[in-house]
Amino acid sequence: MTAVPARALVTPTHEDQLEAEQAKDIWAMSLFGHSGRLDFTAISQPWLREGAKRWAIHDLIRRRGEGATTVLRAHVAALAGLSESLRAHRSDRGLIIRDLGRPDIELFLQRLTYLEHCEKITALSRSLSCRKAHHALRQMRLLGLTRAGYPLSGLPDDFAFRREDIPRRPDRQTPNRSLPPEILAQLCDALPLLRTRMPKGLAVAIELLIDTGRRPGEILNLPWDCIDRDHDENYVLVYDDLKNNRPGRRLPITQATAQLVTTQQKAIREQFPGSNPASLVLLPSDEDPDGRRPMARHRIGRAHRGWIASLPSPLRRSDGSSYDLTTITPYSYRHTYAQRHADAGVALDVLAELMGHELLSSTQAYYQVGEKRRRAAVDRLADHRFDRHGNHLWRDAQALLDDEHARHTLGQVSVPYGNCHEPSNVQAGGGFCPFRFRCVGCDHFHTDPSHLPELKAYLHDLLRDRERVLATTDLENWARTEALPSEEEIRRVKELVHRVQEHLEQLAPAEQADIAAAISAVRRTRQVTSLGMPAIRGKPDPSAGLERP
Repeated sequence: MTAVPARALVTPTHEDQLEAEQAKDIWAMSLFGHSGRLDFTAISQPWLREGAKRWAIHDLIRRRGEGATTVLRAHVAALAGLSESLRAHRSDRGLIIRDLGRPDIELFLQRLTYLEHCEKITALSRSLSCRKAHHALRQMRLLGLTRAGYPLSGLPDDFAFRREDIPRRPDRQTPNRSLPPEILAQLCDALPLLRTRMPKGLAVAIELLIDTGRRPGEILNLPWDCIDRDHDENYVLVYDDLKNNRPGRRLPITQATAQLVTTQQKAIREQFPGSNPASLVLLPSDEDPDGRRPMARHRIGRAHRGWIASLPSPLRRSDGSSYDLTTITPYSYRHTYAQRHADAGVALDVLAELMGHELLSSTQAYYQVGEKRRRAAVDRLADHRFDRHGNHLWRDAQALLDDEHARHTLGQVSVPYGNCHEPSNVQAGGGFCPFRFRCVGCDHFHTDPSHLPELKAYLHDLLRDRERVLATTDLENWARTEALPSEEEIRRVKELVHRVQEHLEQLAPAEQADIAAAISAVRRTRQVTSLGMPAIRGKPDPSAGLERP
């Protein structure tokens, strides 16, 4: 009997599997810790295909989260376009690497320009294709793949993209992907239908997406013990930010959301009584006998589409028009979460923390106040302005000039309690006042109801500072006089607050509601520069907007 080699009895290691997979032209990304497949077969030149594989392996090291495969696919597609250009325009079909040069890059760029002119691709696709091909090719060079013995050995230096080759990315208005409040309310009303028609785990996953605004992968990978309490004994959800490699993130949640999680915890504990709770996940796969592996993401997408399609009646906007159901995806709830908190007045830096963003610009992309809505809000408040004495400034809202709208957006002459028309301060963008920002005593100052919270906070600061200065024994008389807020300033601010509040109370209920909506829209777009004035006390409550409609 022939002896079987010992090596044949050994199960291949993960490293062996990775090496074997890298030799293929179609990768199963699960071996690399990601989902889907990555196909290199559209790149016909062996040197470019092998170079793309080597670069992809190095790029995967820094990729985390669910979108890694999608990002790599886009770069491989751009290289496939370069490969097709070489194959079409060169007699050697791009196979002889040493004969390549700058003219081949220019032919690729011209080909993309022609495809855009024929409307076969968009201007955005052209820009992204150039950008991604440039990035991948540059990274191959930086990895040393042009050295002797490597796939790109002999590639001429002029076979490269220049910065000026990359077309400018076209300006585009990012669509608002958040759901209108009335649509979200109708979806929440339909949640009982979801619970009766879907497996319990999928229904819980969708409800958690609505309540928490987390990414689908973050919800699906929640551990069984994902609920904790903060120092105020309020509930927090403990999750891992997989995209940014930030484990143990803590998100404030409502008691209703916490109850949803604890109910699911109890069900999972009863389903897997013999498993260690520390190894369980909150939403396990049906195919896992131990409850340790989370359900696949495609299941939540499929269940969500089925639930939306099964709604007994169409979703209606506030104006009665039907809402396009195809635009509602699991990720829509993340945008809606951000918009809901922005509407509740949560500060941008607090909202960025809630969303798990390191850059404020990332958070700003998740919510918006449309230009049309902003202009309408500014016009709505134009008839409700007051001077420093609290006198109502009557003015035709239709006469509001476009440059005034622009100034409001840019905050060029905004001051913490209103707006300033003093010429030198306007020229300085609101950063210089020859009168040391004594706004309530200046004829260049006017305000409107949207500044009422700041006026109240300023009055509170003045009263507090007065009591503090009067109570101290550490100041000399001249210093006490300088530090003590004047009774006249306190009286003026009190009177201004009273006049604005009295004006609002005299409006009809419907008009009060319109003004409140306009104030909310204006405050979210206001940019007030720090002018060295007394700090505004009080921060928005970060828990505002947590409740679903």
